[in-house]
Amino acid sequence: MSMWSLSQLLSSLHEDIQQRLATVRKTFGHPGTKGDASENVWISMLDTYLPKRYQAAKAHVVDSLGNFSQQIDVVIFDRQYSPFIFTYENETIIPAESVYAVFEAKQTANAGLVTYAQEKVASVRKLHRTSLPIPHAGGTYPPKPLVPILGGLLTFESEWSPALGASFDRALSTDLGHGRLDIGCVAAHGHFSFDQTANRYNFTDGNKPATAFLFKLIAQLQFSGTVPMIDVEAYGQWLTK
Repeated sequence: MSMWSLSQLLSSLHEDIQQRLATVRKTFGHPGTKGDASENVWISMLDTYLPKRYQAAKAHVVDSLGNFSQQIDVVIFDRQYSPFIFTYENETIIPAESVYAVFEAKQTANAGLVTYAQEKVASVRKLHRTSLPIPHAGGTYPPKPLVPILGGLLTFESEWSPALGASFDRALSTDLGHGRLDIGCVAAHGHFSFDQTANRYNFTDGNKPATAFLFKLIAQLQFSGTVPMIDVEAYGQWLTK
């Protein structure tokens, strides 16, 4: 008889994330250091458990017109088909076409953080993205539709009581456009996602939030498909400027 327990494995994944975030909160006093450590916990989890076609990093996003996003705590991007990722003085720059999802990651959720996260997400979604026809043996396929970029929020706790109640819902609902937060996790309490069909947020308390969030994210990434064929020459034009 097998001694393995799938339930215990999934529970352990959540408990590991929650414990690491709790340790960050207790150990680091400086807000900047605490924030960096929190981001690293989430990036480590995503890099460990997402399929290897994806990679997670703290980064800026750039488009072929030379526009840059704000700095994003966690960017999930393509590593299978992306032709280039820039690294300069330990700063990572990712072309907009390669991005699947962006997250703001902090210790505690509140109204100010939600607004800040919405602004960050919008700064990525507003960037220009190219999509070239795809060559094949019989000719070319038309350019792929652009992959919708997921936006989200990752925290350990929430200032609201209840943590995932009406106040959180009102804050999230202030921007359902470019800044919409599609998915997120409050590791000590639960996770949330936006239902586009019903045009409302769904909140789930408990139920091993970090693990449940990870599964929900993977499912949404599966439906996103693959990033488009990037127009590399559109970026190459900047060599002559």
